Amino acid sequence: MSAAPDGVSGALPPQLTFRAVALAIVLAMVLAAANTYLGLFAGMTIASAIPAAVVSMAVLGALGGAGILENNIVQTGASAGSSIASGVIFTIPALVILGYWQDFQYAWVLAIAGLGGILGVLFSVPLRRALIVEQKLAFPEGQAAAEVLKAGENPAQGIRILGVAALGGALAKLAAGSGLRLIPDTAASAGFFGKYLAYFGTNLSPALLGVGYIVGLNIGIVVLAGAMISWNIAIPFYVANVLPGNAELVQATAGLTAEDIANTVWSKQIRYLGVGAMLVGGIWALVSLRRSLLSGIRSGLAAARASAAGAVVAHTEQDLPMKWVLVGIVLFTLPLLALYQVIVGTLAVSLPMTVIMIVAGFLFCSVSAYMAGLVGSSNNPVSGITIATILFSAVMLLLMMGPDSTIGPVAAVMIGAVVCCAACIAGDNLQDLKCGHIVGATPWRQQVMLAVGAASSALVMAPVLNLLADAYGIGIATEAHPKPLPAPQATLMASVSKGIFGGELPWDMIAIGALIGIAIITLDEILKARGSSFRTPVLAVAVGIYLPLELMTPIFLGGLLHHLVDRHLKRRGADAAALERHHRKGLLFAAGMITGEALMGIAIAIPIVSSGSAEVLALPEALRFGEWLGLLVVAGLALLLWRSASGRDPDDARGGSTAR
Repeated sequence: MSAAPDGVSGALPPQLTFRAVALAIVLAMVLAAANTYLGLFAGMTIASAIPAAVVSMAVLGALGGAGILENNIVQTGASAGSSIASGVIFTIPALVILGYWQDFQYAWVLAIAGLGGILGVLFSVPLRRALIVEQKLAFPEGQAAAEVLKAGENPAQGIRILGVAALGGALAKLAAGSGLRLIPDTAASAGFFGKYLAYFGTNLSPALLGVGYIVGLNIGIVVLAGAMISWNIAIPFYVANVLPGNAELVQATAGLTAEDIANTVWSKQIRYLGVGAMLVGGIWALVSLRRSLLSGIRSGLAAARASAAGAVVAHTEQDLPMKWVLVGIVLFTLPLLALYQVIVGTLAVSLPMTVIMIVAGFLFCSVSAYMAGLVGSSNNPVSGITIATILFSAVMLLLMMGPDSTIGPVAAVMIGAVVCCAACIAGDNLQDLKCGHIVGATPWRQQVMLAVGAASSALVMAPVLNLLADAYGIGIATEAHPKPLPAPQATLMASVSKGIFGGELPWDMIAIGALIGIAIITLDEILKARGSSFRTPVLAVAVGIYLPLELMTPIFLGGLLHHLVDRHLKRRGADAAALERHHRKGLLFAAGMITGEALMGIAIAIPIVSSGSAEVLALPEALRFGEWLGLLVVAGLALLLWRSASGRDPDDARGGSTAR
């Protein structure tokens, strides 16, 4: 007996409507661009389902007749933007850093991101029933988006919060170092205490404050702790005890200020502690999830076989047919085989590359989906997964191509790029399917929409990357761009792949970092065994070690603000429903700051690139202010975030809370 048609006699509300698809595509492109900037800047991206759901409810509501399932389709497609951005920025800039590309080639970026994203959708189809229906994993962003859709809260209020926050974030970015230069980008201080170098600083970025509010205090503490390992422990020790014996570094730091010495030592040595910790974290993610993944995949495939055998399936359980999933995997893999063949020029290497990509892609999509269910997409260790992929691929290619191959590191990154895009989309797909499961959507329609969103997002990636590279620089400091966007994951991918093929890496630092990673994992396991709510995810610590301290400080402060809001509301007597409402408003404000700053960063890049001058918007020196004004601007936005999240809510007076 064949599967029952959706909502017999067309009784279901509309889902895949033209207007929903069009709005989802526009939002996916905008969110992809914003997250590209954020990820290159801070090494993190944010899940965007809730802001997309609020925008959808406002826009489609204004057009009339919007239902919960139609709004769900919009947030499903739109959320692909942040996932594709993550997959691309974690890997593809490595091809420029390695010198293989001089700029980001449109057709190649489109192929890698688009095909990788669609493969991620297909790989995740057999996982839906296993992880959502049977194992009932949390998928926190999916649940939160479902609650927003079900509540149908005043979308006008949500749009107002997003708009005010976006304006604040945009104006702060315009005033900062890459725009008017009214205020500096950072407030930092460094000096010597005897032979030890002390350093502290904070970036004056509203976006990073928003990231911290979204990820919470636990992650904020962990990433700051990682940064302090580098900047307040390792760098002072290295400068005092190791630097005098390193003639090359002594020469490189001669005559520099204390702050510049700290940055030089971090760049050339200490940040590789983070490389070691990330390598260990990626391997640990695979080892710790092996049993759950195998059982989940088996049950998902069993459900697909039952459906194919003719069992009656409700519309809420209809995935894309498994036979078409397999056909799609083959069809979308063939262009990647051709792409790999163009790179290496021999089928004896390109064919194994493709096989590695398919096997690693499915395995790591499963890891990504499972981890998204446990800890959410924002905390999903995709970078660790990708490092493990590139490391394994590089070793295999080393055996096939030899240590002198110049194309080997590039080939390893290409494999990792496809796998990373697929893994990011897989985690996002399961979040959206969790939301759909709660609100009663049809899975195959969401899967189609996510594929459309992934392909649409891929269309804008190369232009945005080229614009940012020309305006700010990416990964590598040059005379034209002395402080480029750090692109930490991509820089790491380039270092690992090149290091396997005989490149120079500080392996002693990587080994020490690996030991630090093992210690962090041990601590996390102890906390887990004791039932502690505080955890120390190794990849979050590793990102903190690998990035500048000033980027982690505002993330910690944002997490602290979230904690203080929560404590304030509880003291006021807010119940669980009220807490959820208030934090949702705080999340919207945080997301608005992030989006506003990121989009302004892209907008500022246009006149910089057009004029060829980074000073094109800069005010005269006499009109510029110091760090104090920047601190006041960020403090003012933090106050607005506090008021948005903790202010009186009309719903509190209607029985939604016991707040007084």
